[in-house]
Amino acid sequence: MPDRKNAKDAGRKRSADKGTADRAPADNAPASKVPGGKAPAGRTPAGTDNVLAFPEPPGKRLRRNILVTLGTVLALVCALLAAAIFSPALAVGTVSVSGTRLVTPEQVQAALEPLKGKPLPQISDEEVSRLLAPLVQIKSVSTQARPPSGLVVQVLERVPVALVKQGEQYQLVDVDGVVLASPADPATVALPVIDGGAGTIGKDLFQATAAVLGALPLDVLSKLSNASAQSVDAVELKLVDGQTIIWGNAGEKELKAKVLEALLKVPADPKNPVRVYDVSAPRHPVTR
Repeated sequence: MPDRKNAKDAGRKRSADKGTADRAPADNAPASKVPGGKAPAGRTPAGTDNVLAFPEPPGKRLRRNILVTLGTVLALVCALLAAAIFSPALAVGTVSVSGTRLVTPEQVQAALEPLKGKPLPQISDEEVSRLLAPLVQIKSVSTQARPPSGLVVQVLERVPVALVKQGEQYQLVDVDGVVLASPADPATVALPVIDGGAGTIGKDLFQATAAVLGALPLDVLSKLSNASAQSVDAVELKLVDGQTIIWGNAGEKELKAKVLEALLKVPADPKNPVRVYDVSAPRHPVTR
């Protein structure tokens, strides 16, 4: 009997131990199945190696590649521009000049000497104009680079409209009264003479007279002998053959110039020669 009882107790003990073992968490059990939700110290939670990695969306990858490519191209362009702007290989070596009549190409080239050795991309029209400012005959300029070392300068000069007589001196002036030259032989200049100029007849009268001359076509201007003004509203012109042109004020000067040009083209009548052309009222011109 004792042996049978002992055997029975031993069986119960084994069953109890097995149940306890079944309830005990394994060392590699997931932390979520362990009471308290924590994995044993020194252990990595189960399932970490099984996290799914989703692929990057194609659109995002494409945008990133485009940005990288654009950045690379931009950096390359900037590097090339910097190399061109500062490269001594594009330094100015020769200066070609065109459009000069009142000044010589040599004068322009001498004034632009400071540009020699400077890279072409660094040269602007403003800088060239500043260097040419002492040459008052030049009104404006435009430049063009001719790599690797050529600079072409196109000059636009002021247009002379009259000779200003001051004493025995004659000065060539434009419509703004800028003195362009002092001709050695005024008789060879086919432009009207303004007696006294701005210094004698006053600035307003001079500008009114010069504005009228500046509006005339070159073929008419070449026929004028002199110009005068008693007031800004009474500008008169004289032709080389003695005829008088009553111009009036500087208003409607373009229309007056066209009317005068048409009147001068009318064939002369030897029996009734015209002595006065009055275009002060250009819509109703008068000849007498």
